[in-house]
Amino acid sequence: MPSSETPLKPSDPVAPSVSVVVAPPDEADALAQTQAAIATAAQSVSIKVLTVNIHKGFTFFNRKFILHELREAVRTVGADVVFLQEVTGTHARHESRVANYPATPHYEFLADTIWPQFAYGRNAVYTNGHHGNAVLSKFPIVHFENRDVSISGPERRGLLHCVLEVPGRDTHVHAICVHLGLAESHRLKQLHMLCDMVHKDIPASAPVIAAGDFNDWRRRAHAVLERGAAMHEVFVNANGKAARTFPARFPVLPLDRIYVRNAIGHSPVVLPLKPWSHLSDHAPLAAEIEF
Repeated sequence: MPSSETPLKPSDPVAPSVSVVVAPPDEADALAQTQAAIATAAQSVSIKVLTVNIHKGFTFFNRKFILHELREAVRTVGADVVFLQEVTGTHARHESRVANYPATPHYEFLADTIWPQFAYGRNAVYTNGHHGNAVLSKFPIVHFENRDVSISGPERRGLLHCVLEVPGRDTHVHAICVHLGLAESHRLKQLHMLCDMVHKDIPASAPVIAAGDFNDWRRRAHAVLERGAAMHEVFVNANGKAARTFPARFPVLPLDRIYVRNAIGHSPVVLPLKPWSHLSDHAPLAAEIEF
């Protein structure tokens, strides 16, 4: 039967037989992303953080001294880094009048044998003593500085900036314990001071955690910190809104926050209502953060 194809003449060139296999673009991209994720996972580290305003170790309205109970509650969370506000350094009057009042500063009493590293930033000083912010850490604190961000009047506020050396990381993790003012005009200025600190004192590639009592009941901090410091809040990112923490028994106002920068993952940790509801006027917040 005659062929419909025209036969090649002996003088016609013959194309070489070459087999080329090209992966579809989407498959190649998926492979690259998988390899990158594996590499990142091998280098990442996850830490648990806790923040709580401990109200100088007293219950709401200063009815009862409960620092011993508070220490046990903090321990049960198993946090690697703890951010504390309204921590008493010394108070001569309470030492002589309150039963079981620790002989050591409250941040040392709370750290005890669980957190070998701690830093304290004294904010308010008065006749009988002083109080401020503190950070307790299972990781070495290689440097810390307490930045005075008080605006005017008797209200004293500070930003306690700690540089942490976390095993498995080439860059340091920066932890900033925050306690902002009650007046909105003061808070806005203090938020901009926090943004300046992050920009000027911390490398752009370094992980940052800023946690504490922001007193931001009008929710202005989210936009300021996102725009000015590329930081976002853990609970807002997960739930669409900040967690309500004040007053602790029946939380209505979202005063306490955990903001992060350069984290590859993070998620809120749910804490039980009890015993926290009677340990302070603020409910605590906790989160797992991956860098």
